[in-house]
Amino acid sequence: MAAERVLVPLSDTVTVRQTVGYAVQSCPGEAETLEFHLVVALPHDMEMPEGQSLTEDAEQLLSKAESWVREDASSTATTIDIETAVLGEEEYLFGPRDYARTFDTYAAAHDIDRLVLDPEYQPGTTAQMLQPLERELESVGLAYDEAPVDRPARHERLVSDGAERFDKMFAMFWISYGFYLVLGDPTYWFDLVTGAAVAGIVSVSLAHVTFSFPLDRLGSPIRTLRFGLYVPYLIVEIVKANLAISVVILRPSMPIAPTMTRVNARVRSGLPLLALANSITLTPGTLTVRADDQRLLIHTLIPSAREDLFEGSLERAVRFVFHGRKGTRIPTPEERGDTEIIGGDEL
Repeated sequence: MAAERVLVPLSDTVTVRQTVGYAVQSCPGEAETLEFHLVVALPHDMEMPEGQSLTEDAEQLLSKAESWVREDASSTATTIDIETAVLGEEEYLFGPRDYARTFDTYAAAHDIDRLVLDPEYQPGTTAQMLQPLERELESVGLAYDEAPVDRPARHERLVSDGAERFDKMFAMFWISYGFYLVLGDPTYWFDLVTGAAVAGIVSVSLAHVTFSFPLDRLGSPIRTLRFGLYVPYLIVEIVKANLAISVVILRPSMPIAPTMTRVNARVRSGLPLLALANSITLTPGTLTVRADDQRLLIHTLIPSAREDLFEGSLERAVRFVFHGRKGTRIPTPEERGDTEIIGGDEL
């Protein structure tokens, strides 16, 4: 065998070092040359404010992984070639399907023999995604080899699961209750009672979905303060949208233009996406029909509502909550080419 080409996607996990070691040790001894392709796939593109820090982290991880390969292969007489790359710089990777296609494209371009996958692979997303990625790799026909690593014991996490579930439900309850009271009348006993009942149902059924990561990652004090600034902003947007819809309804010609649009939002899935999707739905004239990763399918009733959506004011406001002021310095969805009209009266 002249050469063995191995692709190893990297992410900052507790098993990444073992995965790199397995990729080296499992190579056939008869190969004259071992060619390792170490790649990091970014979940954001370089136009985003957080793109620079993600790229720096990726380059540091690639540098460490390159050292690991040379260390593990130092005892062999085989020639070692190492290629490193950061993937996703010119596109926006949404979910497992996009990652699988990116790896498949890279593998085809470099004549890769096999892909070694870290069982804890987690490319900057809010939740561990190995199983869906495995399915997508199989669907694109890219063979992979999951590294048989020793995962660290998680006794502490198991002990704290009950308390963590309670924390998520508690947080979800008060978030839901707060939204309910903002839209209702907090001085009316009926709204207080029904709000508590609805918030309880939401917290029990959706807390584990909404918070797919520990709450200590939320940066609570500052982020809570920014969320407090976001609520009155959202109320103003709701009032403005109500007035716009009222004007349209009161006009005899009823100039409505129901349209289905797709927007690729630059927010992460999980709580940020939930906040954006619900904010869009709460604003009269727009309704979030489906949220798939960061892809939002939205129904707009009037042209001005669609224009506001394409300008991305709510998206920037949500990014402000989770990323601060630097998170708002992004082009609008329309400027990015992240909008598409897929159905409606204007087609």
